[in-house]
Amino acid sequence: MLTGIATVSYTMAAVAHFFLATLLLTSWRSRSHGLVLPAACLFSALWAAVLAYRVTDVLPLSLLTDILEILRNAGWSVFLITLLGLYRQGGPSFAARVSPVVILIAALYIACFLLAFYSHGNFGFLRHDALDFSNNILGSLAMALTGMILVEQLYRNTPAKHRWGIKFACLGIGSIFAYDFYLYSDALLLRHINPEIWAARGIVNALVVPLVAVSAARNPQWSIGLTVSRRILFYSAALFGAAAYLLAMAGAGYYLRFFGGSWGTVMQVTFLFGAIILLLAVLFSGTLRSWLRVFISKHFFSYNYDYREEWLRFTRTLSEGGHGLEERVIQALAQLVESPGGGLWISRESGKCEPVSHWNMPSVDGFEAVNSSFCQFLEHKEWVIDLEEYASNPEKYPGVTLPQWLQALPKAWLVIPLIQHRTLFGFVVLAQPRSKLKLNWEVSDLLKVAGNQAASYLAQHEAANALMVARQFESFNRMSTFVVHDLKNLVSQLSLLLSNAEKHQKNPEFQRDMVETVYLSVQKMKRLLEKLSTASSPERPAPLLLARLLQEAVKSKSIVEPKPTLEIQDSNLEVYANSSRLERVMGHLIQNAIEATSRNGQVWVRLKRKNDFAIVEIKDTGHGMSDEFIRDKLFKPFESTKSAGMGIGVFESREYVFELGGQMEVTSSKYDGTVFRIVLPLHPNRQTGAQRTG
Repeated sequence: MLTGIATVSYTMAAVAHFFLATLLLTSWRSRSHGLVLPAACLFSALWAAVLAYRVTDVLPLSLLTDILEILRNAGWSVFLITLLGLYRQGGPSFAARVSPVVILIAALYIACFLLAFYSHGNFGFLRHDALDFSNNILGSLAMALTGMILVEQLYRNTPAKHRWGIKFACLGIGSIFAYDFYLYSDALLLRHINPEIWAARGIVNALVVPLVAVSAARNPQWSIGLTVSRRILFYSAALFGAAAYLLAMAGAGYYLRFFGGSWGTVMQVTFLFGAIILLLAVLFSGTLRSWLRVFISKHFFSYNYDYREEWLRFTRTLSEGGHGLEERVIQALAQLVESPGGGLWISRESGKCEPVSHWNMPSVDGFEAVNSSFCQFLEHKEWVIDLEEYASNPEKYPGVTLPQWLQALPKAWLVIPLIQHRTLFGFVVLAQPRSKLKLNWEVSDLLKVAGNQAASYLAQHEAANALMVARQFESFNRMSTFVVHDLKNLVSQLSLLLSNAEKHQKNPEFQRDMVETVYLSVQKMKRLLEKLSTASSPERPAPLLLARLLQEAVKSKSIVEPKPTLEIQDSNLEVYANSSRLERVMGHLIQNAIEATSRNGQVWVRLKRKNDFAIVEIKDTGHGMSDEFIRDKLFKPFESTKSAGMGIGVFESREYVFELGGQMEVTSSKYDGTVFRIVLPLHPNRQTGAQRTG
């Protein structure tokens, strides 16, 4: 019964694969992908046909069927390798063109061929016994496992937008190898091949043909340009190595347990625990990871770097916070060559390159003149200096004398120039790498380009710091100017007080006003001094009553003539502002009005409300200003009509009124005086309260 089922099963597989191979050959357009796939289908068809023809027993194992099965597996493996792009065209020699992975897979299939011959007794000089069955099964398991790994790598490394074209092929070919793995794993465990599983194998191989056909229709020439990711290959290699290590250690532990007698279990547990600890130590070793990356880049790829990944990592390292930019520059350059540390030197105005930062390297007090032969060589040649090469062959660096501090620096390896606008901005010294890396043209060019990029980051950082310092000085100078202006107003006020003291010094009311004026002036001076201190806290706005503020401002000016008159139409108007700054604005405008008016003139200060705004009007009968002066010079800093004026009081006042969301309007005539009109938004509480009242 099983013999008939097996015959039908493998006949179906032979017909399906032969039909697919015929379709592929009729549409072949001289592409390697279009030739390898039909070859794999033909090997599969021939293998299935021989098995269907030789089914005189349930398990028709023979040398011919073993060889055809190896050829079938090899055909599918070659097709997957071709898609993965591990076989490189061009190059000086065959050894340089063929990837080590291909060599390992080829060695596996050659070993399977030899095992097939040995298992069937074709080597007369070798003993042939019951162990041959296990050897043959192990070879089949190795081929199935290799096929599954290739399928996984093909699907994983295919871009997401291209996976629709190969997913059915991966599913079909992966099913072939997965079923073989299941079949031979069961046989190895039970020491014989299961007839039912063997009979169903042909149907399984037939069912995958439509899946491969769908992918072949989507990719007639299989020219989808796939590449192997270095990161995936790195982790796959590390995982495969760890798995192989654990299998070997498990075998050794089983041997210790079996032959260790009464100490067997103790020796096995101790050995396995030590093996796991050793594996973890190796996996966390930066030197081993560095060696594996260099080995993969050197032997598995045409170029040493995946430039997209390297540039993204380089930019990310420079941009991310955490450490200072100088240290991040060293780290970003060191990562390109697996260096564990380095130092950074930057050219300063003193004419020397000074050390500014170091990363995993001892700090060095080495200063190098910009006009030295060392710095001039870096600037004009823009070469990366290999210190080991310089020590063995200094003729390659003509006219260069290494600084003494650099020669004494332990484990120094490379000097990378940082060029900005064809000028030496600085240089980076890197320590020797964790794994041996040869400085060829590719590494040198990458380091030079990366160094120029790092120099632009550093130059921008230096310019930003210089700008910040300049703004701090500008802010301090501006604040000092306003403070000096306020001091000038206080001096003028005290001068007027002294001039009136000769006439009114015996008047008790004048004496009280004089003491209060001096007290207020002292308090204002203290606040000004506090502003000049960097430790003082910033002024914070708060709700305040305008009526009370104007009363204090007018009262402080009442000792001079003409005395300002205050008119308050609404005493409940409240604004959100800083008390001292707004009082300074009002006081300055009132002081200007008094100084512009003769003693027999008049100055009015009026407070009123309009909608949701408070309006303060300061009017005088003094000599006014022309429209041209108001338009072009009144609100311009350092412009004034007064001989001792600084021209910044009105500018500061308008700036703060604008900051509060208000407006300042000026109307003036040379014969009718001037009116300053300040419009300020009311505090929200007062707005809603007014609406409820209305």
